[in-house]
Order: sequence, then structure tokens, then C-alpha cells
Amino acid sequence: MIHVFGHKVPDTDATCSAIAYAYLLRQTGKDAKAFRLGELNKETKLVLERFGIEEPPLLENAAGKDVWLMDHNEFEQSADGIEEANIVGVIDHHKIKFSYGKPITYIALPWGSSSTIVAKLFEIYGVEIPKEIAGCLLSAILSDTVIFKSPTTTDVDKEIAEKLAKIAGVEDIKAWGIEMFKAKSSIAEKSAREIVLNDYKVYEFDGKKFLINQVEVIDDSEVLQRKEEILEEMKRIKEEQGLFAVLTMVTDIMKEGTTLLVVADDYEPIEKAFSKKVEGGAIWLPGVMSRKKQIVPPLEKVFQ
Repeated sequence: MIHVFGHKVPDTDATCSAIAYAYLLRQTGKDAKAFRLGELNKETKLVLERFGIEEPPLLENAAGKDVWLMDHNEFEQSADGIEEANIVGVIDHHKIKFSYGKPITYIALPWGSSSTIVAKLFEIYGVEIPKEIAGCLLSAILSDTVIFKSPTTTDVDKEIAEKLAKIAGVEDIKAWGIEMFKAKSSIAEKSAREIVLNDYKVYEFDGKKFLINQVEVIDDSEVLQRKEEILEEMKRIKEEQGLFAVLTMVTDIMKEGTTLLVVADDYEPIEKAFSKKVEGGAIWLPGVMSRKKQIVPPLEKVFQ
């Protein structure tokens, strides 16, 4: 059986692309099943509930299993035991940091979400997309493109989203996207640690490890009122994990900008990357919505 899963700290795109692609593999004669690598967030749970899809089971270790990686290609973001797994293929839309000892299927396209790629594959294989799968894929595209506001958005994402909405019976795409973001952005009951580890990925630049988290909200005031508490938790996590820096993106989708909270061994390269001083543990970055396209590349450039 092929185990299909997204990255650790699964978001809606990682989860829905895995569910949809596992279904597509089964329609093409493969034995495949979707899994998750961690607890699903509120947004993803809302999506699965709305479209009547069962939550994928948890995969604790991938060693010795046939696996298909969705929405990621870096082993640091993948399942425990991934080094001992048999990787069958990868579908991703992020930068490539991947090496493997034998030929595999590797599909990477610079679109707004991995779910856009999966939807296109249904079309290529001539497989009809069920209503619930269409709703799941549409939701993932809306989530990853921030309702088409992210600079990662392409015309392909918009075109495919429109087709999926018709199949899923979603009449108002924007209204559904906002409902999803409201579910994800509520932090009232979350601890500072849960906020910092909300949607994080670990990157390595010139041997220095960065934990970069993103919190997408309708109104950033609720998060920023707790800034000092969050910065203290970021310091603790940095020390616990032996990191060079912990960054938390507080992205306000209405303001279309990000307050970047920063804790680091050395602030100078981070200030250089964004051409701004860290003041009070934060930098305001207008127009910044994407970790993949607007946070990671400037940091990579500084550390090259």
C-alpha cells in the first residue's frame, strides 16, 4: 500500500492534496491511503466536516513503507523514519531540496497550492472529481493562496478553483474562504506555545536552523496584544531546539501585511534580509503574505 501524506504540522493543503491524490491513485488501480503526520487545525477540520470527509489516520513512522510525499520535499518536514522509507513520488509547489538514490515520479509546479496540481492531474488522467473531493481541493487552494491575495497565486489556481467550486456546489468562493480563515485564526483559547507552533516549518540556511511559523488572521490585534508572551515562548522554543532563530509571521489578510516577530542569536542578518530594524521584537512587512515566496528567499540570499 502507498502511504500518501503531507508535511508535519499539517495544513489544509497538505491534508486535502493527500486525500485527493490517494483517491486518484486508487482510481488508476493503485492501493493507496491518505495519512496525516500531526493534529489537524480548526480550518482543516471545518473543511472535512463540511464536505463529509473522514479525517485521515495518524502515521507515526514511515520506515519500511511505500510513501508519496505531498506538499513538501524536505526530509526535515516529513515523517519520522522517512530516511528508511521507499519514496514512490513527490507532488509539491515549494523550493526543491531533495535528493534520492533512484528515479521516482517528481511533480513540482510553481502554482499556489499542491491541491491545484492534484486537480490538474485528475483532468490529465480523465478521472471525474467527486463533489466532496472537489470541495476539499477548492478549500486548500483558498487557504494556501489566502483567498487569491498571496503573491504565490497564479491564473491556474483561479481557473481551477472556479471549476472545483461548480462541482462542489460552492456559490460564493470568497465567503467560504473567509469562513475558513475565521476558524483558523481564532486564538482565544490557544496557549502561547500553540500559537508559535501553529503552522511551522524548520529551514536550514548555511548550517543555521530557523523555525518559521505563520499565523493568518482576519484581525491581528488579538495576537499582537499577546506579543510579549509569545516572544518569551519563542525564546524557550529556540533554546529547547537549539535553533538560530524563531520567526512568527502574524499575517493579517485584510491589511495584506505581516508583523514578523523575531527571536534570534543575531538579529543583523534578519534585518539585512528585510532591510528593516527589529524594534520591540517585531518588524512590520507591508504586502508580505507568503512564507515560501517572501520570507524564505530573502533569508536564503543573506546566508548564501
